[in-house]
Amino acid sequence: MSTHAKRERLLLADLLESVGPEAQTLCEGWTARDLAAHVVVRERRADATPGMLFKALKARTEQVREEFAEKPYEELLQLIRTGPSRLSPFALKPVDEAANTIEFYVHGEDVRRAQAGWETRAIDPVFADALWARVERIARLFGRRSPVGLVLRRPDGRTVVAHRGLPVVTVSGEPGELALFLYGRQNAAHVEVDGDKEAVSRLYEAELGL
Repeated sequence: MSTHAKRERLLLADLLESVGPEAQTLCEGWTARDLAAHVVVRERRADATPGMLFKALKARTEQVREEFAEKPYEELLQLIRTGPSRLSPFALKPVDEAANTIEFYVHGEDVRRAQAGWETRAIDPVFADALWARVERIARLFGRRSPVGLVLRRPDGRTVVAHRGLPVVTVSGEPGELALFLYGRQNAAHVEVDGDKEAVSRLYEAELGL
């Protein structure tokens, strides 16, 4: 596994363990148990993952996730920590880095920010750059449903266009916060937003992400 993805995997598992299975998350309707089951299914049940991308297949994915959610919570956490089998594409370092680093970071924040008295996580510059690199790659895919033009900007001025259109809304923040915004956690992301008031309102109501 890649350094970043492995670290985020273990941090996510530790967070899930610390809050307990019934803790709330930022994923609407999901407890920590539900989120843990989602992570396991995503890596270990390729037959069920298409429903994470296509609404027509969502029912099958939910059925499998609910089955996994019935497993002992400790077992789910151990499956997250050990990762997929060697035969899984996720076991390949390039795939692990590309698909899991930002995924596990966002889900970690789903757990962290849903708890009372949560504190902002300190992100080192190297990891911030890793998150930004991923944001750049997925920006247009995850921003495709934006109802307005969407530009993401780091504090150092680097930008990426997530969606072309008018009017334009510029969202500024640290890479981790921009990742959360792009993943559909607009209300949880600590960002500054510049644009027409109505356009900003529409953006916050949009279903960004996959």
